[in-house]
Amino acid sequence: MKLVQIIEWLRARLRWVVKVCLAILAVLVLLDAVPGVVDKSHAHTQIERWPGFWAIFGVVGCALLIVVSKAFGKLGIMRKEDYYDE
Repeated sequence: MKLVQIIEWLRARLRWVVKVCLAILAVLVLLDAVPGVVDKSHAHTQIERWPGFWAIFGVVGCALLIVVSKAFGKLGIMRKEDYYDE
């Protein structure tokens, strides 16, 4: 029951949660830009050495995953709430 309360608390403050998550992302990107904080000596490609590359890659990947999964859901996986009642 405690998890449900936490989720409801976060949903009631959704704008605040989004702002905090974006602030954390910005701090992580800034920390990645500081030389010596993140070891980039084992990068395989030049793009991996860009500041914030993996943070931005993760955000774009998650957003793409959400969009694609919603599209699959609308193609036929999702049913109306009263689908089995009829």
